[in-house]
Amino acid sequence: MNQTMAPSGERLIDLCAIWDAGVYLPSAAWNRASSGVARKRLNEAEKLSAVQEAQLKRLEVTRPRVLGSREQGQVPRMARQPPPPWVHAAFLLCLLSLGGAIEIPMDPSIQNELTQPPTITKQSAKDHIVDPRDNILIECEAKGNPAPSFHWTRNSRFFNIAKDPRVSMRRRSGTLVIDFRSGGRPEEYEGEYQCFARNKFGTALSNRIRLQVSKSPLWPKENLDPVVVQEGAPLTLQCNPPPGLPSPVIFWMSSSMEPITQDKRVSQGHNGDLYFSNVMLQDMQTDYSCNARFHFTHTIQQKNPFTLKVLTNHPYNDSSLRNHPDMYSARGVAERTPSFMYPQGTASSQMVLRGMDLLLECIASGVPTPDIAWYKKGGDLPSDKAKFENFNKALRITNVSEEDSGEYFCLASNKMGSIRHTISVRVKAAPYWLDEPKNLILAPGEDGRLVCRANGNPKPTVQWMVNGEPLQSAPPNPNREVAGDTIIFRDTQISSRAVYQCNTSNEHGYLLANAFVSVLDVPPRMLSPRNQLIRVILYNRTRLDCPFFGSPIPTLRWFKNGQGSNLDGGNYHVYENGSLEIKMIRKEDQGIYTCVATNILGKAENQVRLEVKDPTRIYRMPEDQVARRGTTVQLECRVKHDPSLKLTVSWLKDDEPLYIGNRMKKEDDSLTIFGVAERDQGSYTCVASTELDQDLAKAYLTVLADQATPTNRLAALPKGRPDRPRDLELTDLAERSVRLTWIPGDANNSPITDYVVQFEEDQFQPGVWHDHSKYPGSVNSAVLRLSPYVNYQFRVIAINEVGSSHPSLPSERYRTSGAPPESNPGDVKGEGTRKNNMEITWTPMNATSAFGPNLRYIVKWRRRETREAWNNVTVWGSRYVVGQTPVYVPYEIRVQAENDFGKGPEPESVIGYSGEDYPRAAPTEVKVRVMNSTAISLQWNRVYSDTVQGQLREYRAYYWRESSLLKNLWVSQKRQQASFPGDRLRGVVSRLFPYSNYKLEMVVVNGRGDGPRSETKEFTTPEGVPSAPRRFRVRQPNLETINLEWDHPEHPNGIMIGYTLKYVAFNGTKVGKQIVENFSPNQTKFTVQRTDPVSRYRFTLSARTQVGSGEAVTEESPAPPNEATPTAAPDEQSIWNVTVLPNSKWANITWKHNFGPGTDFVVEYIDSNHTKKTVPVKAQAQPIQLTDLYPGMTYTLRVYSRDNEGISSTVITFMTSTAYTNNQADIATQGWFIGLMCAIALLVLILLIVCFIKRSRGGKYPVREKKDVPLGPEDPKEEDGSFDYSDEDNKPLQGSQTSLDGTIKQQESDDSLVDYGEGGEGQFNEDGSFIGQYTVKKDKEETEGNESSEATSPVNAIYSLA
Repeated sequence: MNQTMAPSGERLIDLCAIWDAGVYLPSAAWNRASSGVARKRLNEAEKLSAVQEAQLKRLEVTRPRVLGSREQGQVPRMARQPPPPWVHAAFLLCLLSLGGAIEIPMDPSIQNELTQPPTITKQSAKDHIVDPRDNILIECEAKGNPAPSFHWTRNSRFFNIAKDPRVSMRRRSGTLVIDFRSGGRPEEYEGEYQCFARNKFGTALSNRIRLQVSKSPLWPKENLDPVVVQEGAPLTLQCNPPPGLPSPVIFWMSSSMEPITQDKRVSQGHNGDLYFSNVMLQDMQTDYSCNARFHFTHTIQQKNPFTLKVLTNHPYNDSSLRNHPDMYSARGVAERTPSFMYPQGTASSQMVLRGMDLLLECIASGVPTPDIAWYKKGGDLPSDKAKFENFNKALRITNVSEEDSGEYFCLASNKMGSIRHTISVRVKAAPYWLDEPKNLILAPGEDGRLVCRANGNPKPTVQWMVNGEPLQSAPPNPNREVAGDTIIFRDTQISSRAVYQCNTSNEHGYLLANAFVSVLDVPPRMLSPRNQLIRVILYNRTRLDCPFFGSPIPTLRWFKNGQGSNLDGGNYHVYENGSLEIKMIRKEDQGIYTCVATNILGKAENQVRLEVKDPTRIYRMPEDQVARRGTTVQLECRVKHDPSLKLTVSWLKDDEPLYIGNRMKKEDDSLTIFGVAERDQGSYTCVASTELDQDLAKAYLTVLADQATPTNRLAALPKGRPDRPRDLELTDLAERSVRLTWIPGDANNSPITDYVVQFEEDQFQPGVWHDHSKYPGSVNSAVLRLSPYVNYQFRVIAINEVGSSHPSLPSERYRTSGAPPESNPGDVKGEGTRKNNMEITWTPMNATSAFGPNLRYIVKWRRRETREAWNNVTVWGSRYVVGQTPVYVPYEIRVQAENDFGKGPEPESVIGYSGEDYPRAAPTEVKVRVMNSTAISLQWNRVYSDTVQGQLREYRAYYWRESSLLKNLWVSQKRQQASFPGDRLRGVVSRLFPYSNYKLEMVVVNGRGDGPRSETKEFTTPEGVPSAPRRFRVRQPNLETINLEWDHPEHPNGIMIGYTLKYVAFNGTKVGKQIVENFSPNQTKFTVQRTDPVSRYRFTLSARTQVGSGEAVTEESPAPPNEATPTAAPDEQSIWNVTVLPNSKWANITWKHNFGPGTDFVVEYIDSNHTKKTVPVKAQAQPIQLTDLYPGMTYTLRVYSRDNEGISSTVITFMTSTAYTNNQADIATQGWFIGLMCAIALLVLILLIVCFIKRSRGGKYPVREKKDVPLGPEDPKEEDGSFDYSDEDNKPLQGSQTSLDGTIKQQESDDSLVDYGEGGEGQFNEDGSFIGQYTVKKDKEETEGNESSEATSPVNAIYSLA
């Protein structure tokens, strides 16, 4: 009976269907699809034409079935009546969400039974260039059932292989072999070849393979005259190499085969010519020959050399001036502005194909030699793709895309001037796939479609073929419709099987894809082993899988013990792929489970036996112990487990496996340590495990020094570390082993417990010693196991309870013979560091696993899905970067070790992935539903898998608080995020602020980063309960009253309607009756009259909104004075009494300490966003002020010594005041207001004194002409219209009087400076005369009836003094 472990993880279930490891699993409930979402996603993703949409709507639906890729699959139909439109949309949406082609399960019995049209699996490149010296090989391989036969066309005509004795075809393959061993010219076989693979179900085609023979023509003979040129002039030496196939590699050398030194003055262009920006006399010292190297023939052809004759005004060549800045003027060479040697003129154009490399070149002449710089009009150069070559004369942009088109210009400049050349770059594109058609597998009577979509520039045309013939000339098929790039199949039958070809092409190239339509009629079949046994631990979760195959897709049901109804619901959950999950295993769940798969052709069933085991538990755990050195310690570990499972008990020390030496004894339920030493101190973990689960328990052993009086002479002798071993000797030398013998050193009154043998090798890590093995202290000889090809040297260290000895002197060296590696490097990984590469890394092998000289690694890789030929390279390091890879595709990777003796074993393949790119799409149809005042639920549509461009890590929501619905409340608009890992469609964002406006955006996140943001969504959270009132203070000025003060909550979370105060008197265990008081939202003070001078009071205060009461804060009244005990300063150095006086954006900090003078401190504070800041404080610098605080933020703070961070104050919490102010507050009761009024009264008094002095100097103040209204009869004035203050020297301002508390109260007259001050318009002249305008109050009665109105307004009072 097969036994399998219950899986610990859970697979994510797709809403439509799952194809897992080639096994087709059941489809989903289609009625869950939302019509609006499905139709919108269809319109956005499919972009169907009106004709296609009409054709799709005519399709009929039978039942859900998915057998295809994202853009293909069956379209279900219904027997009698057309379905509603949303069914089509939901179905098409499901098709869009699928990825990857469907294949037949890899079960050999199914593979051999099921028929399949041909599929091309391997073919030669479209441009196939061959070496004329070798036989020609044109590859074509295909699979199918029955096995396909092959034939070829050459230049679109049938190629009769039988008539040409040189041409043969490999057995069971279509690969052509053209043999020239008996003569013949390869050029005769050049042309365009195409392979056809055929069986009775269809014909598949290869690409059109253009066969060309490599050519390396000879250089034409020519006699070259010396080139005469004036010193300082530009010069171009033309190469003009003979045309080869492929083009040769050009390089310049002298006739004596010395390479030509190139720099920014002399360099080779991309066309092979040699350019001199200016010729110097030293250029005449050599000749110049152009060389062409041909790839296939590996030959180099040399052109006749050029010789230079340089005309100069200074025939001598002073080498000391060669690099001098004034080299040209010293040689009499005239300086001149730059001019372009290549390209000519001021502008040119260049066309490049998408995906190729763009090479722009600018070579300029001039004296001095010009510098070249590159720019792009309207933007920056693509830094990740652009690189400069040939001393900045060439700009290469790799993997060109459409956004790289535009105008580029090169700027050539020297000290004489500059010139530029503009290059207009146009990016065209050969066809590339958007949706490549995939094989389509259907059941009889089902519907489906093939989609062939490609893009390019110009737009490619699409041509359909069936079995290699144009679709237009094929026999008509009423079950098939063509809608542009889509073929729709209805009611497919066995006779509908065929292979379809899609050819899309433009002037720059073509793409050809084969996709077969196969119709299967297969009864259900189980694919997993029968009668599996699954064992699971009690109360765990498990899942029973039942993979199956059938066509039409079977339905699956589960039964227990062969009876009862279908299992689903409650503790059971059946996933849409047919797997049965048991959420919590109980004893009664043990039994035999049967899965039954049924379709119209029959049924199949399989059984799984589930056994429930008791968990493994440590019921008596080891305890922390303190032991003296030399004593015995026992750590208990008693375990209860299922008797049918094998129990293993092991121990860890400091989280590492414990070596059980001769001083330790491990039993089933305990660990005993004899003669405890200091090195035994540490944590000990007991690990009890079975094959299904494990349990851990940890204890800490502390070892104390033995202070007991010695009882014998030996104990009284001092103990020490042992002396080093000596006289190491190697004997019994063998190929893979050697015997090491040593003489122990003196134990120094403490027995030797262990010997450690170490080795050193001189190849990989010379001078570094490694542990080889460990032996008991009772032996002095050991046989050491050795690795091949290591030059060993050994030493020995002795250990007793005191410590380790010094290492012995090294032994003589012994080198073992070499051998091929017996292992390969581990930890092989393939990960992209950029979007177009894959970095292959591994852990290099050490000296003991190299087994031979010149250890190297053969790195192989290939695309996983294409199964192409392996690429390989030999590497001496531990990494290799594969370049120019597609974005995030899987690769098979192998790394094999090799040395000079041979290769290591064949490595296993590891799956790696090329680099990821940023996602290209954002989640759509984002919906926000407000759940409560602090949480929302999100729902969105998943993005297509091909737009993720990597591994989908999570969906992420960025949200921020835009504003509060409360006026004047400052809010932080810092962006926050919520992550939803995996491929999910919904999530919840919590911990929001109530009564606020929020904005939200969603992105897709892969390993590279965030994708584009979705449409911004706005939502508003409803009103909630407020946070606790801040700074609740209880003060007891006397025995009769208790004063309470508090501040408004940091987060009102709505409109405040008041406060609730609950308080109760208590004395010991005796508690009085609770009293409840309700206050207005503006009240922040309350006084309690004590009825019992002995008892204390407990106060609980909370704020209220319409939703309810918020978080409460509790404080107690202080103890009576006769019970309080003064707090004395501590004896040890410490910091206490930290006091914080905060404002909205700053806080003053003070503290007490008993450190000496000159001690420095550090103030550390952390805000509610977990941002930590520190402020160093010099000695005696108190108080200090923190100035970078935020309003309404909660902070934690501590003070510690700069010299010893361990000496710290207690952590205190404080909150800065918020910017929120309640306009309805009664300011007349505020202390700051009373103080302000007192200041105003003092200023008015000073003003009267100044007026009196001015009057006594300048007489009266004529102001009549400046009045806007006439004065009343009660106004004190003289007949000439001027005020006279001479009789009011010692009186307060008329119309007001000063009260005992310092406030100004209104009297009978309204005529005061307050009434005349209008917004600061009044002012004094230089002589002190008052020239401001003033008015009289119109509503005297209203003013008199409200003492806290304008007359007492601090704003008006200030204006009156302006």
